[in-house]
Amino acid sequence: MHSRYLVSVLMLLALTSCAQATSPIEDRKEKIKAMESNATEASLERRTRSVARLKSEGVPVIEHLPVIEDTQEVKRRAKEEIAWRAMALLVVAVKGEGLEQPIVEKIVKDYGLKGHFTPDEAAFIQQQSPTEHDRIQFAWRYEAAWTLLWSLGYVEALGKPTEICDVPRAVKFLHERTSSQFISDSKLRPIEQILDEADLIYRYHWAVVDARINGKPTPASLEPGVTMERHHALNWLIGYMDQEWDDVSTDT
Repeated sequence: MHSRYLVSVLMLLALTSCAQATSPIEDRKEKIKAMESNATEASLERRTRSVARLKSEGVPVIEHLPVIEDTQEVKRRAKEEIAWRAMALLVVAVKGEGLEQPIVEKIVKDYGLKGHFTPDEAAFIQQQSPTEHDRIQFAWRYEAAWTLLWSLGYVEALGKPTEICDVPRAVKFLHERTSSQFISDSKLRPIEQILDEADLIYRYHWAVVDARINGKPTPASLEPGVTMERHHALNWLIGYMDQEWDDVSTDT
């Protein structure tokens, strides 16, 4: 499978009809300028560590790729919010993989998930016969769920995004627990660890996108779909551009 979640920022530009209006791209550029001009020692050190790691793995880098948010700017999501998001992602993913609708509906009811799906997810969950395209799209959410499972302490390490996650293990984390047990068993990682991974995936994803744009093979065995989904999840975890899940962008 190949990721189909790349956001076309050019389309957003085309929708800007007023010369004085601020586009999402302009907002992002201004935010980058602000972060670079006010870069903290911690964010600069984080970038240095990420660049060194990627170089050691043979992943292409550009030294001037901006820093990301630091602890003072990041949005800290509550453990409960992340846990509900992870559960919802696992359910849409298993449906995407082909789980029968009656079983999906029973899981949604048993885990009290009805109010925890995003608009896009809720529409998919209600579809009796989703298209193959939609199934593939949502099956990829296992990777985003795996990232959130890591942030909740269920997964020991994310590692280099070269292989799909351990789907049976991801589902088992939920299957063995009620929703309340899943939340109570979660142990949210420190924000510094989440920022370290967010910085890393930002630079991994740049290498993937740069290769695609220039018609080159994806470098260093990186898996584009895994990289994309992980970037999406980590950007949501840190509140990137204050975007809701369905609208999270993965700028590189």
